[in-house]
Amino acid sequence: METLFTDRLLKTLKTKRISQAELAKATGISPSSISEWIKGKYMPKQDKIALIAKALNVSPAWLIGYDYDQPVKQDLNFVKKGVRIPILGQVVAGIPIDAIEDIDGYEEITQEMAATGEFFCLRVKGDSMEPTFKEGDILVIRQQPCVDSNEIAIVIINGDEGTVKRIKKSEAGITLIGDNTASFLPVFYTNEEIQQLPVKIVGKVVELRRSF
Repeated sequence: METLFTDRLLKTLKTKRISQAELAKATGISPSSISEWIKGKYMPKQDKIALIAKALNVSPAWLIGYDYDQPVKQDLNFVKKGVRIPILGQVVAGIPIDAIEDIDGYEEITQEMAATGEFFCLRVKGDSMEPTFKEGDILVIRQQPCVDSNEIAIVIINGDEGTVKRIKKSEAGITLIGDNTASFLPVFYTNEEIQQLPVKIVGKVVELRRSF
């Protein structure tokens, strides 16, 4: 029975691409206990089996060796907990993102995305980036001080509220471009103005969240 439990647990984790650490977090069971069970050293108690089965969406009886006709489905509903990030009313140069109190709610990003940097969200104001972004859209932004040409960034000019614009770089400076060319003319800043004003890139737009 212990061997069947170990085999079926390993098979389910592999099928769903779930790590032992993720299973431990989802169930509240210590990683060391899960490791011991996977090694086949002993069987977990009934209450622990129930927790594992619920997290993996399989039958507890199947998990310990019964109900041989129950398959391990690839579309099981194992939900990884996301990471909450704030929707900020404004972003001001020199103030750490986590110190800003003007928070307009929260969005969730995956743990995988959160592991790649620091993130925040902004709600779009105005129509300068239409049709790409519309007023009220929520943008997920990774904090970084530079972007490549034609990427969309959050830019702070002279310490004011952040603006969302497409960036075009040149040896002489940068141009901020709104996708709605009918209402927003491109604005060019020389390298000298970038330093003096200053013009500061604080993040790159990596995802759009829109309600319908």
